[in-house]
Amino acid sequence: MMYQSTRDASHKKYSAAEVIKMGLAPDGGLFIPETIPALTADDISTLCNDSYPVRAAKILGKFLSDYTYEELLSDCTAAYAESSFPGGAAPLVHLHDNVYSLELWHGPTAAFKDMALQIMPRLLSRALVKTGEERNALILVATSGDTGKAALEGYKDIDRIKIMVFYPVDGVSRVQKLQMATQTGNNVNVCAIHGNFDDAQTGVKKIFGDADMAKALNERGYILSSANSINWGRLAPQIVYYVSAYCDLLAGGKIKMGDLMDVCVPTGNFGNIFAAYIAKLMGLPIRHFVCASNQNNILTDFLRTGTYDRNRDFHLTMSPSMDILISSNLERLLCLSAGEERTSAYMESLKADGVYTVDADVKAAIAQNFSGYFADEQTTAETIRTYFEKHGYLADTHTAVALSCAEQYISDIADHSVPMVVASTASPYKFAADVFTSLSDGAVLPRDPLAALDQLVEATGTEIPYPLRGLGEREVRFTQTIDYKDMPIAVLDYCK
Repeated sequence: MMYQSTRDASHKKYSAAEVIKMGLAPDGGLFIPETIPALTADDISTLCNDSYPVRAAKILGKFLSDYTYEELLSDCTAAYAESSFPGGAAPLVHLHDNVYSLELWHGPTAAFKDMALQIMPRLLSRALVKTGEERNALILVATSGDTGKAALEGYKDIDRIKIMVFYPVDGVSRVQKLQMATQTGNNVNVCAIHGNFDDAQTGVKKIFGDADMAKALNERGYILSSANSINWGRLAPQIVYYVSAYCDLLAGGKIKMGDLMDVCVPTGNFGNIFAAYIAKLMGLPIRHFVCASNQNNILTDFLRTGTYDRNRDFHLTMSPSMDILISSNLERLLCLSAGEERTSAYMESLKADGVYTVDADVKAAIAQNFSGYFADEQTTAETIRTYFEKHGYLADTHTAVALSCAEQYISDIADHSVPMVVASTASPYKFAADVFTSLSDGAVLPRDPLAALDQLVEATGTEIPYPLRGLGEREVRFTQTIDYKDMPIAVLDYCK
């Protein structure tokens, strides 16, 4: 299995270990597999009887052909151990009627990013060896909240790797900020920026594309790599849990082999939902994808009009991990739908003018699989309250966006017989203040963002997940805030 850039019409090939080590393609594009491996009905039947680590090893083995099955099984067993994922990874919970919640937040940072970022550091560590790399790796991360903490936790104290995380100082929740600022480990660094997530993400991409930075880091003995979903090593493990959800529906007698399911994903960067699309291309019976957005509904507009326009107001919402106007992983879908040449032109237009419009055939091809819906702040709060009161289910702000969008989609279609699997991306306690406020429709406010965790326990009878207990008592290690334009200076200072 070889890989190529979304912007390279010459189709230069790279191995899996090379693309995991590099993160971003040399031309600024993203790596995609040259072919999509098949997932047969027999494969799915076998996976139904396997544990999650075995499912992960088998599916990753179809993409990472330069890794042995024994290596992958060892890494997956360690990554998804009971100690890291109490009760098991990615449980599927029935909510009501034909709606299910795929809970992806039972890992060490209480967010879905753990599903990839517990395995990815192990894949990168092996990639350095497999490619004969003598330099150490510097992981650069731009985060809108959850990726940063999950990457820090996954990479802490890993040999031959340093990690530096940038986040918007006013664009993450209090709990998310404390999780990052109190991170332990001798090889980690965290820095806030004045700006939004798109500024952080653009800054990281510019560093990756800067030849002078590469030279300066090389002189210090480092190569750059990424833990964001632009890195295939981060995205590939996300394919697994959609296959696992289908297996659980089968094993639970909810569907028969070959029956369809729908998938709804709250997304800003488009990586999580694109992973589900890859699962469909492999052969997983998925009927349709609902792309759920918050008030920053740029993806909704794109899927409905074919025009992607980032020249719009940016909103800080109660679902900050989706406060994004540059959806990087959409480029991978464009490449599969339009080819490298047109994708490269679209990306040049986005860079120059902040907007592009896809051709009619591309829009039609995407519409066959994807629909876009969004939930504003009021709708999100109402969904949190309604699901707890009617169904006894406590959802975080991002999952609530997806639940609302799933219901909008279901009301728009005639056939309601297909199970709807909603990706639940974070524990409600990561956004306790907004969840607590939503339950009372704003009538009762939390004393402060940290007290909200205990207040949410009292109001709902649910438990604070273990990664968030005692957060306020941990030592704050990282307090630096810089202008986003100074990110390269901060990186070089860290790598003296």
